[in-house]
Amino acid sequence: MNATQEKATTEGSLKQVIAHAKEYGFVFPSSEIYDGLSAVYDYGPFGVELKNNLKALWWKTMTQLNDNIVGIDASIFMHPTTWKASGHVDGFSDPMIDNKDSKKRYRADVLIEEHAAKLTPEAGLALEKELARLLEADDLSGVLALIVRENIKCPVSGTANWTDVRQFNLMFSTQVGSVAEDSSTIYLRPETAQGIFVNFLNVQKSARMKVPFGIAQIGKAFRNEIVARQFIFRMREFEQMEMQFFVRPGEEMTWYQHWKATRLNWHKALGIPENKLRFHDHEKLAHYANAAVDIEFEFPFGFKEIEGIHSRTDFDLKSHQEYSGKKQQYFDSEINQNYVPYVVETSVGADRLFLMTLCNAYTEELVGEGEQQKLRTYLKLNPAVAPIKAAIFPVTKKDGLPEKARLIFDDLRLDMKVIYEEKDNIGKRYARQDLIGTPFCIAVDYQSLEDDTVTIRYRDSTLQERIAIKDLKAKLMAETSFNTILSKL
Repeated sequence: MNATQEKATTEGSLKQVIAHAKEYGFVFPSSEIYDGLSAVYDYGPFGVELKNNLKALWWKTMTQLNDNIVGIDASIFMHPTTWKASGHVDGFSDPMIDNKDSKKRYRADVLIEEHAAKLTPEAGLALEKELARLLEADDLSGVLALIVRENIKCPVSGTANWTDVRQFNLMFSTQVGSVAEDSSTIYLRPETAQGIFVNFLNVQKSARMKVPFGIAQIGKAFRNEIVARQFIFRMREFEQMEMQFFVRPGEEMTWYQHWKATRLNWHKALGIPENKLRFHDHEKLAHYANAAVDIEFEFPFGFKEIEGIHSRTDFDLKSHQEYSGKKQQYFDSEINQNYVPYVVETSVGADRLFLMTLCNAYTEELVGEGEQQKLRTYLKLNPAVAPIKAAIFPVTKKDGLPEKARLIFDDLRLDMKVIYEEKDNIGKRYARQDLIGTPFCIAVDYQSLEDDTVTIRYRDSTLQERIAIKDLKAKLMAETSFNTILSKL
């Protein structure tokens, strides 16, 4: 690209990203033939590959690069007392407010935070601190007064005709039991962390772990979000990737700073520009925390949280110890002491990570000169997480080229996700692969029959290179390996 073309390169709006995701098989509205279900989505053929790659990268980072972190897969259903002990039954709610004219419902704290973002940094910070104080005191009338004072209006009706602020619990409940009269209420888990905490001693003993050590988990969670919006950013069914790191009391802040820096570096290693990432310290801490920070990414709709790092103290283990009557202590032979460990948590939403990756990758670029200039759209995905690593194209459907291309395809498919395609001219095939983010396209032509070479075309630059077929697999594996990311950590 020349300088002019670089200036003409843009990212997409959220609407463009959503349309692209549906059109090219990344994300579909759930039950679309029945007009869909609000805030529920399905991952398509290329979306599920991208999401699985991101999850696999996170899992490998946590459990393979750290010899003191192991994984589990806990059940979605848990004993209902779990959620009493965790505080979710009594305190897992959002402050909601309705506009009487538009009949739309909003999270009151989000309305104020979005208003604060439009103010000067000093005024915005002061407003956020005032909001945090009111929420900490559970002063919902004070939150309403703040909305009125700041003249915050409904984005739909444009009026400030608000109801009172009320709390709504976000947990889904259901019944377990064969007969309705004998059934008892249980919950779909609103987070995956508690499955780790109740298995703390099981994991510690069976895996012979010594503090400090971590337990990682990837799993579904469910929240009855009253206001679900911004595509897959906030959904009712979502997937979390969490790691709870158990440490000695008094050492939690050292580890908090460690994981804060480590996780930010991970996102940068994935290829997210540093200027699109930032830390946001919590003004209002959860009941279990003594420190909390979000890693935020600049989406098309502004900076929003993709991952949280929290110092959870010993709240969770102590609470489960109290409610279960089972000791949750660890004997530390190095200091000859029994204690309930403190916990530092890293929690990233797999769906938000997916959306960040997609938004960051979506690229529109003017190519060519003069009347030949046209808009090129492609997904600039890191090759290590791209859904398809390479596409194999015979330039024609005859003269033995498809057979030659099939041999290459069959050899590569054992080691990576590849596509074989022979329909349409090769320019259209390149464009299709650009739209799903395939980093390499391999063209098999008549010269391939003569000297066993192929043309490899690079997605980002569109440059082409001749390469021997015998060297192709090694080159592609090196370019698409997770190690290209992990080596930066």
